[in-house]
Amino acid sequence: MLIAKVVLLSVLAVTACAFTWMWFWELKRRPGWHWPRTFHAAVGFLTDFLDTLGVGSFAVTTTIYRGFKAVPDQLIPGTLNVGHTLPTIAQAFIFIAIVEVDIWTLWLLIMASALGAWLGAGVVTRLPKQRIQLGMGCALLIASVLMLLSLWNALPLGGSDLKLSGIKLLVAIVCNLIFGALMTIGVGAYAPIMVMVSLLGMNSKAAFPIMMGSCAFLMPAASWRFIKSERYDPQAALGLTLLGVPAVLVAAFLVGELPVTALKRLVVAVVVYTAITMIWAGCRRAQTGAIQPGQEPETSEPSGLTD
Repeated sequence: MLIAKVVLLSVLAVTACAFTWMWFWELKRRPGWHWPRTFHAAVGFLTDFLDTLGVGSFAVTTTIYRGFKAVPDQLIPGTLNVGHTLPTIAQAFIFIAIVEVDIWTLWLLIMASALGAWLGAGVVTRLPKQRIQLGMGCALLIASVLMLLSLWNALPLGGSDLKLSGIKLLVAIVCNLIFGALMTIGVGAYAPIMVMVSLLGMNSKAAFPIMMGSCAFLMPAASWRFIKSERYDPQAALGLTLLGVPAVLVAAFLVGELPVTALKRLVVAVVVYTAITMIWAGCRRAQTGAIQPGQEPETSEPSGLTD
């Protein structure tokens, strides 16, 4: 068991190094990008700090980007996956190391989520802006519902198991593959994995290494496709990474648990508003014929935060 965990952490470390190296060389080949501004770095610190405390990062980051017109809508899914990859890997290191869970269950669920992300990213990188707006709007509504259920203590409490086997394991593998695919459109996987683990009778604490480990491996897989297709904002993604990793360490080791109930209520309200405006924007584009059948997806749009 210990050896398998050490191997998993070693693979995670190699994945982090490989992703960093690959991203560095792709940036060197890509002209015209800028280093993050203070705004982009501040977004990274705030969202990954909240993510480590359990609030989530995808919905909050999307809301900020939409509110400040910082990233074009069609580039948000890629920016989220690329920018939050290394902070999520840092979270996974911490929680896989300190939280007990059956290592083989963890391995299988991680591999399923990574496969789902790889397949999902291949679809999302080819979607036009209007469909991405509609997809992310629905994703945000799903996230807000799960946040509300959490606030109302309506989510399943789970059992005491630290491993899955048989039909339960098969169900979890299929679900994690789907969650991995949905991550590429902006549906954060933390809350769905928490619900799945609890419904299958596992200890709710076991959800942390599973959900963070799954995301730590699926996000590099998805990010590779977003980076190669240039369907992300390098400036914003670098901002998420540069202060996102320190934020994870601060939240995990220095702060401990904070009363985040009031903050979650505020986040839910803002996320719902963002979801409605994004769906409305997508519907308007469809009604005005901005996206025609067979038309190439848009790749650029004026940003509200340009140098």
